[in-house]
Amino acid sequence: MSPADFLPKDVSLTMAAALCAVAFVSGTARGFSGFGSALIFMPLASSIAAPRLVAALLLVIDFVAAAPLLPDAWRKADRKATAVIVLGALVGVPVGTYFLSVLEPVTTRWIISCFVAALLLLLLSGWRYRGRDHAWLSVGIGGLSGFCSGLAQTGGPPIVGYWLGRPIAPIVARANILLFFGASDFFSMVSYVATGLISRESLVLSLIVGPVYAAGVALGALLFGRASEKVFRWICYALIAMAVIFGLPALDGLLR
Repeated sequence: MSPADFLPKDVSLTMAAALCAVAFVSGTARGFSGFGSALIFMPLASSIAAPRLVAALLLVIDFVAAAPLLPDAWRKADRKATAVIVLGALVGVPVGTYFLSVLEPVTTRWIISCFVAALLLLLLSGWRYRGRDHAWLSVGIGGLSGFCSGLAQTGGPPIVGYWLGRPIAPIVARANILLFFGASDFFSMVSYVATGLISRESLVLSLIVGPVYAAGVALGALLFGRASEKVFRWICYALIAMAVIFGLPALDGLLR
């Protein structure tokens, strides 16, 4: 039995190797800077394999990686404030998942590329919400993030920009973010299972790509403190921009 026999029927050894390479780079960015993994992974990975497959793959990998962090986040988070924003994700995630399940792959790729480009601009702007806290705004931010997560697992920037701008201790903001994404990932898991996006193929592929992603996260964490955070953060921005460009369906004839 060859290694290819363990892969999903539409994924070749070359494609699996390419997905592992993308996962390693995106994992390194996540381990060092704490962000950017989905923004790098999704545009490139969805140009290698079906967007539905790679979104499910990233969800499984991130869900497993984040689970050990949740007990500590539960103790330190402002659970009441987080619950309000989670309400938005409860609506946004299923809507995003629905679009992922029904749209044509090329259409989904265009949407992912546009989303990631917009989110990159948000990151580059350094936006932080510093206005008054409103329940409707919290629900709206949660809904937007949930929609991005359901469609392409890219819900980080709106939540991070919102929570880091609040007048609360950084340790509480970090715990709120982790707790929100724990709930958002759970909603995504339920939605993906209900729509058939979590399949044997995505689970098998996660066993192959997951350890490579974890190695990248470990390398990024090792580099943290040994390299300039500012320089590495700009490297992450450049990688996200390159991922958007190389992942554009319009360039398929030239690059693939």
